[in-house]
Parts: sequence; C-alpha cells; structure tokens
Amino acid sequence: MSEPDFSIKVDQNRYLPEGGREVNAIVTVEATGAPLAGAARSTAAAVVIIIDTSGSMTTPGNKLAAARKAAQAAVDSLRDGVDFAVVSGSSWAKMIYPAGEQLVAADTQTRNQAKTAIGKLSAAGGTAIGSWLRLADRLFSRVAATHPAGIRHAILLTDGKNQHETAEELDASLAVCTGHFVCDCRGVGTDWEVAELRKVSSALLGSVDIVAKPQDLEADFRAMTQSAMGKAIADVALRVWTPQNAKLRFVKQVLPTLADLTAKRTEAGPQAGDYPTGAWGEESRDYHVCVEVPVGEVGREMRAGWVKLVLPGTTREQDRVLATGNILAEWTDDEVLSTRINPRVAHYTGQAELADAIQEGLQARKDGDLDTATARLGRAVVLAGESGNEAIASLLGKVVDVIDPATGTVRLKKNVDKADEMSLDTRSSKTVRTRVAPGESASHAPRTPQVEG
Repeated sequence: MSEPDFSIKVDQNRYLPEGGREVNAIVTVEATGAPLAGAARSTAAAVVIIIDTSGSMTTPGNKLAAARKAAQAAVDSLRDGVDFAVVSGSSWAKMIYPAGEQLVAADTQTRNQAKTAIGKLSAAGGTAIGSWLRLADRLFSRVAATHPAGIRHAILLTDGKNQHETAEELDASLAVCTGHFVCDCRGVGTDWEVAELRKVSSALLGSVDIVAKPQDLEADFRAMTQSAMGKAIADVALRVWTPQNAKLRFVKQVLPTLADLTAKRTEAGPQAGDYPTGAWGEESRDYHVCVEVPVGEVGREMRAGWVKLVLPGTTREQDRVLATGNILAEWTDDEVLSTRINPRVAHYTGQAELADAIQEGLQARKDGDLDTATARLGRAVVLAGESGNEAIASLLGKVVDVIDPATGTVRLKKNVDKADEMSLDTRSSKTVRTRVAPGESASHAPRTPQVEG
C-alpha cells in the first residue's frame, strides 16, 4: 500500500514557573510523499452517498434537481474499484443503488447505472437522519471484514431539520456509527439546523458546511469525493502518554477545523490513550494538547507527554507507530522564560475563543439578547483581526457593522441574510495557521530528558 510519510513537530514553551503545573503544546502532524493518484490506486475505499429526499426538497423545485446532479457528479468522481452505494433519506432510509443492501465496485457500467437511478429520485416524507446513518453503517460493515484498513467515507446532504426522530434517537445512531466511518455533512438552503449537522460531523470526524445556492452543490460534491479519493490511510490515532500523577486535560484538533477529541479517548495501555484522527492523504493538521503535571523542583526537567501517531492493530503488538514527538516540561526561576507565551499556543487558543464568541453571539441574537450578541460578536471581530482569519472577518462583516475593529465596537445589522448568518456559524470552527517566529519551535529541543513517572 502506498502511504504518506508522517512527521510530528511540537511547538511549546517548555519552561514552567516555580509551582507551575500546566503544560500546553501544539502538535503538528504532517503527511507527505504519497501523490494523490498513486495513493488512490493502491488504497481500498468505500463511499456511501446519502441524499435527502424529504418532501421539502421539492420547494423550491431546483433543490432536488441540483441534488441529483451533485450525486451524479460524486459518482463520476469515484475511481475504478471503489465500493459504493447511493441512499435516499426521508422518514426512513432506502437503497437507490444498488437495489439490495450492499455496495458494488465502481466501473463504467455501475457508475452509469447509479446515475440513471439517481436521475429518477423523487421527494416525499420527512427527515430522520439517524436512520440514514444506520443504513450507511450497515453497508460499511460489509466491507470492513474484507478491507479493515480501507477508507470508509459518507457524504450526507439535507435541507431540513431532523423532525421525524427524537434527539435521543439521533444520539443513539451516532453512538452506533462512531468510529466506523467518516461523514461530511452539507446543508442546502437555509431551513436546516447548523448545530444538528455539526453534532453529526463532529461525532463522525467529518466536515459541515452550508451550500446556500442549490446550483453550487455539484461542484461541492465533486470536491468532497475527490478529497476522499485522495486519502491513503484510515483509522489513524493520536496516542498520548502522560507520566504518573499527571492529568491529560484535553486533546483538541485546532487546524484545519476545531474539534474536541478529549471524550473520544480509548485506553491504549498504562497511562496512554488513543484519540481518533480519521483518514489521511497528503495534508497537515495541528492538535492542542494540555497536560497538568505534578509540581517539580526548579531545574528539574521531564517528559510531560509522549505523542505517537499510530495505526492501531487488532492487538497492541500489531500497532504500527508512524511518528513520535515529545512534550517537555522544565521548572525555572527565570521569569522571562516562564512567562513567555508560545505564539502558536496563543494563536489557537484565540481561534477557539473566536468560534465560541461567534456561536454564542449568533445564539444570543436569535434569542433576542441584543446586548450579549453585540458584545460577543464584537469580541469575535477583535479575535478575527488578531489571528489573521480574513475569511471569518469577512463573514462577520455581513452580520455586524464594524465601527472599530481594534476595540470590537460593532453594531448589529438590522437585516441579515439568513444564508450569511448560517455561513458564519458553520465556518466559525474553520481555522488558519499562524507563522511561527524563528526559534519559537520546540520540536528541535536540544535534549530529550529521561522519562519520569
């Protein structure tokens, strides 16, 4: 199998003041050296395309027509040999192609058959997203036995709220599906709930976005499918070891999107846990790891964390380590060293606050709490400027009039296009990378201390 070469770099300020306990590090994982075409030809993959066919897809009428074209474009983007299926979702889930509950290998004939079946899609009924996901999970389970290390990727499109099953039923479905496949979610139009699709994409390690104009669906679906075809290795985990009496406070993905992985931990041996990262192609991602360590004497140094990128096997002996890195701690009475904030840690902490400020501000606006909405969205303007997140700054400008970007003085716009508001909400968790000043990276630490614990 053609796989990327992985590397880990750690950025942090390793120095703690006397009595200090909290260690923060940005762990950059980079995958290189596997050209997309080469990786695609050598990696087993399965794709399930889920199209909302509830009654609301008929109003306006171009949503269903656009969804058909988008699904057909996704099918066209599948490489030969990929196992695939197309599912129709309404008050229940049903197979569109193939006829039975199975997947088929993509080739010229099956792609044409699938596109013909998609062209006949009609819309009726309600929305029960959990049932759609459960059918996808059953389909993926059929290939998991033969290709346990293969890419398993779903694309889900909806235009409405999950009104025909309870929140508890959706949660139960997500619990069943978690860890089995990745799911990218798209909402078309403006009548769906951002928080609802964000819950699905977060649980299933995928993306969420709005496609406000139905005519833009085709290009979006093609891009998502091509991205999935570029993945070269699946089910990779970030394994974090911490010393005895230390506490791992959190592990969060902070680039390209914000995703809290802390609760997704599975135990991986003494003092170690695995955090899922999904499938990888040629790409780079950043993770924020925070460890609380026992207080040490001034001058003492220790390994506060040992980070590995692993491909877990069925037993621990079969686990394959792809890259490693150290998170360090050293106590000092030099105030200049101990108070220096690592710029990348500060940057991503600000990006997380930015996402919270946007989501809280928009919710307050929806609730009629205009003072809170103004304050939180004003804070978001400041943070977007400080982090250099120009895309978010532009979206904020469609929701508020910016009077002073430096102080966050803003005025809520009276008339806001709902698509602009939802775009800001869905994209609030998309982050940008900051440049690191020379000498700031701790990945080239001069020495590796002995492991203590």
